[in-house]
Amino acid sequence: MRGIGLIGTIYLAIGVVVAATHGYLVAWNIPGNILEGLAAIVLWPLVAIFGVNLHALIA
Repeated sequence: MRGIGLIGTIYLAIGVVVAATHGYLVAWNIPGNILEGLAAIVLWPLVAIFGVNLHALIA
């Protein structure tokens, strides 16, 4: 096992950028916001391509 590799690292980096630009990486002192931020990073194609609003789904 080598970890997540280059493709995984790129995927997560894009996820961080998308989550930050869509306002999911703010106020990490609230557990719901932490969950939203992590979900936005992992599920960034839903946020960026399909316009899914995770604020409404998780909150």
